Amino acid sequence: MKPLDNLCHPSGVIREAEQLAAEAFGAAHAFFMVGGTTSAVQAMLLSTLKSGDEIILPRNVHQSVINALVLCGAVPVYVNPETDRRLGIALGMAMPEVRRTLAAHPAAKAILVNNPTYYGICSNLTEIVQLAHAHGLRVLADEAHGTHFYFGAGLPVSAMAAGADMAAVSMHKSGGSLTQSSLLLCGPAVNEHYVRQVINLTQTTSGSYLLMSSLDISRRNLALQGVQIFEKVKNFAAYARSEINAIGDYYAYGSELVNGDSIYDFDMTKLSVNTLGIGLAGIEVYDLLRDEYNIQIEFGDLGNILAYISVGDKTKNVERLISALGEVRRLYKKNNTGMFESEYLSPEVVLSPQTAFYAPKRSLPLEESIGEVCTEFVMCYPPGIPVLAPGERITRDIVDYINYAREKGCLLTGPECMDASRLNVLEKGKANG
Repeated sequence: MKPLDNLCHPSGVIREAEQLAAEAFGAAHAFFMVGGTTSAVQAMLLSTLKSGDEIILPRNVHQSVINALVLCGAVPVYVNPETDRRLGIALGMAMPEVRRTLAAHPAAKAILVNNPTYYGICSNLTEIVQLAHAHGLRVLADEAHGTHFYFGAGLPVSAMAAGADMAAVSMHKSGGSLTQSSLLLCGPAVNEHYVRQVINLTQTTSGSYLLMSSLDISRRNLALQGVQIFEKVKNFAAYARSEINAIGDYYAYGSELVNGDSIYDFDMTKLSVNTLGIGLAGIEVYDLLRDEYNIQIEFGDLGNILAYISVGDKTKNVERLISALGEVRRLYKKNNTGMFESEYLSPEVVLSPQTAFYAPKRSLPLEESIGEVCTEFVMCYPPGIPVLAPGERITRDIVDYINYAREKGCLLTGPECMDASRLNVLEKGKANG
């Protein structure tokens, strides 16, 4: 039997399946990715940027974005997002900040937008696209949590519909495909052949046909039934928000947060719940739900939990979650004095991620690292947003945050030292370049 096409150079069934995906998502071209959305994000950046190029982006990006900057040598220019102090989370990019950053960095080559954030918050993507294109920038969208935007009614605008140039889409999250399968979407102004070459720099030459088949099957399912599927999910989420808020002390937030700027829209399929009112960190509620009630939710951070509702869920699943949260409040509620107020820490970028990552380094105890330049990542996972990235100054606030996260049981990933009690920092006299 002849080989069943080749993911690295598709000309048969894989090419046909990618064309059908492009049509379903309103893209000029779609690439099947078998290395997760991490590989799609990295291909976006590596095909857009070279060493020394500037990219404008929010700081609350996934680690895969900064990883790509380590690989290509581009320099991040952060648009500091507004924060909601009650929720303790970073919001979207406010348009005045985007305009100011564009004016201050006229040589920037691209802008990256989360659509949405892990918590369901969307920036004004359409206006960002128009502004960026007017300045000659390519617009890249991390849509790891936005697959359903392409198929649901009454949901935020998708990247392709907004006119973005490229989007990394996690089909395996809300789209129903197997874990590690993803899509990279491209608009008409992008050279798809060059993008394929970039993908092939790091992609396996033994692409899984299980993953590719699941992408194709899920694409068909979404194209035929996506609107109905995500209407059901939205209704489940709305019901859960109402019932959880009726318990008291929790805050399951939704579209009431929308302010027309830093929260331009909200993904109403998300069930994001702030837990600080019961005196427990989100990660503590996450652990209780898993260990005491056999309920596995998406993640918990220092102030919030996120439950991912899917087409596979039933009413009884949602009711179990609501009931468990009520019991957690009754049994475990405590005084919330001293709870950590914010997930967002504004970085001081001293060196590019690539320069810092490959620079000579030394290991210091966490408390002795204050004032030094970090040469590695520190992340709470999930969601995988860096607390520290290579090239950033370590501050007292960052060390306090890491200590608090460790105390509350957050999984800290990234550093060589597995428990983050030590950090790798730049050798003395090397802070240049």
